Parts: sequence; structure tokens; C-alpha cells
Amino acid sequence: MIAHNLHDESAFDPTRHVEKILGTLDGGDFTVACWEPGQVSPNHCHPEATEIYFCYQGGGVMRTPDGETPVSPGSFIVHPPGELHEYENGPERTLLFRVRYGGDKTSHAIEWRGHPEWTQSPENIAYFENNPVADDQ
Repeated sequence: MIAHNLHDESAFDPTRHVEKILGTLDGGDFTVACWEPGQVSPNHCHPEATEIYFCYQGGGVMRTPDGETPVSPGSFIVHPPGELHEYENGPERTLLFRVRYGGDKTSHAIEWRGHPEWTQSPENIAYFENNPVADDQ
């Protein structure tokens, strides 16, 4: 058994959201993700891994090419491998519990709203050239 308390494991940073990997097990990892009001994740995907978020406290909105889904305490979101997604936190601190499992957990980001200093890596550029995003993004 592996046990953690999300409150005890939380770590917030005013400059960017914090994803703290608590452990790994059988091809997956589990994380506490801590968000200050208004923080936004990179718009990214994990080509070989399923990613699941469970909202413990706070909330915001999850965006995919298919639309937006509100995230509130008790809700969870499942992203199949390769699904492009972006999380935008709401007006209060948020704790999300995240599980990733499957193959390689590497992410590829296409953009990061609100971070004009961010630039796409050559690996991410190559990934999206070979895996174009639909024009309706």
C-alpha cells in the first residue's frame, strides 16, 4: 500500500503550477497538482499515456479540441493517449490528483497561453509537424 495526504503533499508557486510526482507503480505515476488562481497549463498531449485528473479542491476548466469541461471538486477528467488538452485554473487555489499510465509519459506542448517567454522545443515542433492539430483549434 502507498498512502499520501494531498494537503500534506501540496506545494504552491505563484509563478507556475506545481506537479509533484508522489510515486510510480507498474508503468504509471501519481501526482498532486497545485494551482494558484488563473494559472494555465501548456496546451499539450501525451501520445502514449492516458492521463486522469481528479479535482479534490478548487477547480477551473479543461479544454480539448472537442470543447470545454468545467472542473469542480469531485469531478474527474480522462484524457486518452494523444488527446490535446489545457487546464485553466479558476479563482481559488486548486488541488488536483493526477494519474498517468501506459507507455512513455512524455508530453508535447503546442502553446502556453499567458507565457509570452515560452518557446516550443524542436522536439515539440517536430511532433506537431508529424501530428497536425485540426484547424478548428
